[in-house]
Amino acid sequence: MHTQILPADDPQSIQRALEILRAGGLVAFPTDTVYGLGSLAFDQAAIESIYVAKDRPLEKAIPILIADVDQLDLVARDFPELALHLAARFWPGPLTLVVPKRADLPAAVSATSTVGVRVPDNEAARTLLRAAGPMAVTSANLSGRASPRTVSEVMAQLGGRVPLVLDGGETRGGVPSTVVDVASGAEPVILREGPISFEQIKST
Repeated sequence: MHTQILPADDPQSIQRALEILRAGGLVAFPTDTVYGLGSLAFDQAAIESIYVAKDRPLEKAIPILIADVDQLDLVARDFPELALHLAARFWPGPLTLVVPKRADLPAAVSATSTVGVRVPDNEAARTLLRAAGPMAVTSANLSGRASPRTVSEVMAQLGGRVPLVLDGGETRGGVPSTVVDVASGAEPVILREGPISFEQIKST
């Protein structure tokens, strides 16, 4: 497979990405943390191909990226007040909230009753997400390898495995998002600490 590289800030690049996504393909693109690899969130076969491209274990859930908080109800249900409170403070940004998922989300996203969701603080990513809708996105690396911050790092791992990489330069963060479970109880549970600390979450 030939991997095409296009500038992330070009409207024609977004159009090409949409064509690939709607045909069941994958697109790698910059976020505020690292480069992500994604498909449309409701395309079971495309999501399964993410696992293949990354050599990713099937038991690992894939988070959903959305453009804005008003897209949350497209992928989640009965989300607690705590989720909205944390989203209001930290979105867009490097915080993934684990919330009750909608029943019509494909099992390939998550085999459990919950799903991780976030709004990235990257305009190119949000432009794509506004056009495409919610996307299942994980880091654009081979499983177990370092998460990429540049297109060259993406290509070193996934070149020839995905049809398109949107080039937005080097990502700012470089550290995967903080993951917080707000679905299991009244108190937030930190599943992975990243750029947003446990202390910041608890003080919200």
